Amino acid sequence: MDLGNSLFQARKKRGLSQEEVAEKLGVSRQTISKWETCETLPDIRQSKRLALLYHLSLDELIDFDMDVEEVQQAIERTSAALEEKIDWTKAWGKKYPILLSYRQEVNVDYYALKLDGLIQELKRERGYSELDAFLVLKDILAAVWKSRKGQGQS
Repeated sequence: MDLGNSLFQARKKRGLSQEEVAEKLGVSRQTISKWETCETLPDIRQSKRLALLYHLSLDELIDFDMDVEEVQQAIERTSAALEEKIDWTKAWGKKYPILLSYRQEVNVDYYALKLDGLIQELKRERGYSELDAFLVLKDILAAVWKSRKGQGQS
């Protein structure tokens, strides 16, 4: 996503018109329009003011992505009871079919035992709760995946 689109999305999310933003920043509506269409770009001072106006950090403003924001909000609104009802394997299986078929090919108990050992080790060494140990291990797996993707492995 380009900066102009990020500015547009952030402004819309705050429910502001170009005129309102222009007035608050002391610039013309045309200037806001040019920023949002990437015809021109705001300077760093104006960018900081935009970030404050939109209640975002400067980094968030530059990388603003409505889809990511909406997913994060949906996660925050999801209750524990609803989470229990969701079949996450089936939901993610639509995007990653291996999740729907690996159980017939992989000795799940074998790998579950190994992972349980890692979870128990985290609990014992760090004093983590069961949930915290699972979350830490999940995050470690995600970091390993990310590093391998960066190396061109998949």
